[in-house]
Amino acid sequence: MKPTIKELVVYVPAEDFEVSKLFYAALGFDLTEGWGDTMDCRLGGAVFRLQNDFVKDRAENFMMKFDVDDVQARHDHAKKIIDEAITQTLVTMIGDTKICHVWDPCGVLLIFIQ
Repeated sequence: MKPTIKELVVYVPAEDFEVSKLFYAALGFDLTEGWGDTMDCRLGGAVFRLQNDFVKDRAENFMMKFDVDDVQARHDHAKKIIDEAITQTLVTMIGDTKICHVWDPCGVLLIFIQ
C-alpha cells in the first residue's frame, strides 16, 4: 500500500501578524487559532496557516493560487477592503482564464483564477 497525504497546509509568513489576520478575515477567510503563534485561514476548500514569522525575501516570492467561481466578485470585494493596494490590479484575461492578483500586507501574492 502506498502512503497517502490526508491534508496539506502551507505556512504563510506575516510581517505584522495582527494586520495580516485582519486582512485575511476581511477577505472572507475564517480564522481559527492554530498552535505555536499561528492562525488557520480557511475559505471554502482552501486552507493555509498564517504564521507570526517574516523573512522579506521569502514573503515576496511566495504565491498562492485560488480557483474561484467569480474572479470579478473576488476583485471587487478585495478592492473595497484594500483599495490602495489593488488600484493597479485589474481582472485580466489569458485565453479563456480570468485572473486577479492581490498582494497581502507583507508581499505574499494571492492569485485568483476563474
